[in-house]
Amino acid sequence: MSADRTQRDERFMRLAIALGERNLGLTWPNPSVGSVVVDESGDAPVILAQGATQPSGRPHAERVALAAAGARAKGATLYVSLEPCSHHGRTPPCADAVVEAGVARVVSAIEDPDKRVAGLGHERLRAAGIEVVPGCLKPLARRAHRGHITRVTKGRPAITVKLARTTEGLAGSRQGPRLMITGEIANAKVHLMRAHADAIMVGVGTVLADDPLLNVRLPGLENRSPIRIVIDTHLRTPLNARIVTGAQDIPTWIVTSVGAPIEAEHALVARGVEVLRVSVDEAGRVSLQEALQLLGTRGLTRVFCEGGPGLADSLAQADLIDELILVTGRSARGQGDVPALGLALQDRMDELNLYADEQVGPDLFMFWEKP
Repeated sequence: MSADRTQRDERFMRLAIALGERNLGLTWPNPSVGSVVVDESGDAPVILAQGATQPSGRPHAERVALAAAGARAKGATLYVSLEPCSHHGRTPPCADAVVEAGVARVVSAIEDPDKRVAGLGHERLRAAGIEVVPGCLKPLARRAHRGHITRVTKGRPAITVKLARTTEGLAGSRQGPRLMITGEIANAKVHLMRAHADAIMVGVGTVLADDPLLNVRLPGLENRSPIRIVIDTHLRTPLNARIVTGAQDIPTWIVTSVGAPIEAEHALVARGVEVLRVSVDEAGRVSLQEALQLLGTRGLTRVFCEGGPGLADSLAQADLIDELILVTGRSARGQGDVPALGLALQDRMDELNLYADEQVGPDLFMFWEKP
C-alpha cells in the first residue's frame, strides 16, 4: 500500500474513531463505533456520509452511515472503527448490510474480540469480493473500544481511575475541609470524562467525607450523567446523602457484602437505590473482582472511578486498573496529609505505560494504560 493511500486511510479512520467516541457512555452494552462512507472515484475523496452507534446500542454505526449514503455507497469505501458484526442480534448483521450496499472497500481499525464475530465479519466481506484492510490506527481504536474489549475478554468493565494530587503528591486531608486541588477548566474536563463513562464509582468513604453528587454539570450535557456506583461493605451510606436523595433521577447502585444489614438495604431501596450483594475478600471488604464481574453481567463496559486513594489502591492490589489518570493541581488550596498514590498503586504503575499528557489551565493531566 502506498504512503499516500495509508495517509488517506488514517485520515478518515481518525474521523471514524472520533465519531464513535462521541457516544461513549450511551451505547452499553454495545460498543460505540464510528463509521464514514467515502467516494474515492474522483480526483479527491468525498465524504458521503458518517454515522455512530446510536444511544442504547442500535442502530449500529455502519447502518447509520450506509442509510445516509443511500445508493451512493455503491463502489465507495467504508471506514469503521470496529469490525462489522456478523451475528444476528436485535438486528441483522452489519456485514450483510455492507455487502448489500455494494461497498467496494472496507477499512477497519480492529477485529472484534467478541466470539460471535472475531474475524467472521471480515471473512463475510471478503467472501463477497470486498477488499478488506484491517488494522488501520489499531492502537487508537483499542483505546476507544477498551470497555468493549475488556468486557468480552474478561467479563468485566474497563476501569479508569482518576486521582487528583497536589504538587507535593497529596490528595486530601484526614481532618478539616476538603482540599481543593484542581481549577475550573480541569474540573470541566473531568465532567466531560464522566459524560463518556457508563458509570461513576466511588467508595463509601468518599460519600461520607464529601457527599458528592457524582453527576455531569456541563451546560447541555446534564442528561449524560452516568449510573452512580458506591462500594459500601457495611451499607453505611446515609439516607440523606445526595446520591440517595437523587436516586430517582439518576440510577444509583450500591455494591455491598452478603452480610450487610438488611434493614439498611430496605431503607435505601425505598428511596430508589438498587443494592447489589457480593462476597467479601480476605480483608472482609467487598470483593472488587466479584463486584466488577457482576457489573459486567449488567452490561457496563466503562467505569470511571473517582473514589479516592483508598479505593484506587484496592483496585491496584487486585490488578483491576486499565487506565490511570493523574491530575496534578498547580494551585491547590488547603493543607493535605493523605498521599494520592498508595503503595499498591505505586508498584502497579511500573506495569502501566504513559501514553499522553495534557496541560489544562494551570493543571496537568497524565494518562497511563495497561499495555
